[in-house]
Amino acid sequence: MIERYTLPEMGDLWTDAHKFKTWLQVEIAVCEAQAELGKIPGEAVETIKAKARFDVNRILEIEAEVKHDVIAFLTNVNESVGEAGRYIHLGMTSSDVLDTALALQLVASLDILLTQLEHLIQALRYQAQQHRQTVMVGRSHGIHAEPITLGFKLAGWLAEMMRHRDRLVAAHKEVAVGQISGAVGTYANIDPQIECLTCQKLGLQPEAASTQVISRDRHAYF
Repeated sequence: MIERYTLPEMGDLWTDAHKFKTWLQVEIAVCEAQAELGKIPGEAVETIKAKARFDVNRILEIEAEVKHDVIAFLTNVNESVGEAGRYIHLGMTSSDVLDTALALQLVASLDILLTQLEHLIQALRYQAQQHRQTVMVGRSHGIHAEPITLGFKLAGWLAEMMRHRDRLVAAHKEVAVGQISGAVGTYANIDPQIECLTCQKLGLQPEAASTQVISRDRHAYF
């Protein structure tokens, strides 16, 4: 992102550090779901949660060698976890963590946008009321026309912003979707219940029909 035009809280969501933090959040949620279904030992999950760490520079160093971002991430995390790390990413494919984590980042971004938009809506509503009797020149075909009020003009902007809010709320629902379905999305190596439990933990809905990835029309809608 271009720093000078980015809200600090928005920029923070799209740093490498936050991206990897979100990847780890997904991996741990999957491990918790695996343990709840008796697929992996509960004590291993506790060890993973207590010890799992990552270092951005170390990940990039490993990636330069292995040419794979998720392998680099998992390698670095396992350096801190030790033996229990064998249960991290069990049955998953890279897109399970990439796309589910991306959903979390998009949802968090929309939360910021919706909060800021609500401030704008309230400001427009207030100013429209304050200026409902403030007369100004109307315009038609680029020239002066009958008089209107500034409040009337602001009311038009307010109505538009409220429609935009509806669109962002719809986009929020559209992208709040995760997948934990394994290679090519067939659940061949992971129980579909893991996906349901993981998404529940992360505040997402499972993708209705994932393939290798979450369907990209969701991102296009966003």
